[in-house]
Amino acid sequence: MTDDTRAVVLASGGMDSATAAYEAQTRGYDDLYLLHTSYGQNTEDREYECASALADHVDAADFLHVETGHLTQIGDSSLTDDAMDVADADTDSDEIPTSYVPFRNANLLSMAVSYAEANDCGAVFIGAHSEDFSGYPDCRPAFFDAFQGVIDAGTKPETDIDLVAPFVEWSKTDIAERGVELGVPYGDTWSCYRDDEPACGTCDACTFRLGAFQRIGERDPIEYAERPTYAE
Repeated sequence: MTDDTRAVVLASGGMDSATAAYEAQTRGYDDLYLLHTSYGQNTEDREYECASALADHVDAADFLHVETGHLTQIGDSSLTDDAMDVADADTDSDEIPTSYVPFRNANLLSMAVSYAEANDCGAVFIGAHSEDFSGYPDCRPAFFDAFQGVIDAGTKPETDIDLVAPFVEWSKTDIAERGVELGVPYGDTWSCYRDDEPACGTCDACTFRLGAFQRIGERDPIEYAERPTYAE
């Protein structure tokens, strides 16, 4: 029997998943089970530190760190393949960026659902948002709707796990604004695709993050090698 006060949160170490954890708590999920994966990404050590810090900030019921090296072995992403450079952001491009890790979210959500079912959790939270799915196919609302069907079909009859993507129709700016309202400790989050510290300021993730803070009139608390102006 699932417990509607328990939820798994996919904790990447970034600002979206940190905000999702705080959002889960405001929705009555008092016991959070945080799942963090290292899959060979360029900044995996820094991301792990931030995910671990988030577990402390939200007084998590449990923090599970899993190594998923098969995604590195599969490759075809600039986040995991040393032969591929992380490109500077191109906000006008309609192409899927090289930072896309093939079908990553299906891999991560499968582990999260296993974790949730084993701990009688009533929900799995993921911090994907609208600017993600403009570039990443496994961040689209249709993907999450379909995965909900997989959860319903593939778990025990008495299991009832909701897949919750609270920001799927939100922009990065909306998330930053909500996170500031909730008191999310953004200084303990990491988004940069290139570097452990300081953040580069010019990759896709840095561009969306810096632009979001600039649009809400807040200074991003992490350090950057460059702080270009992205807000219009």
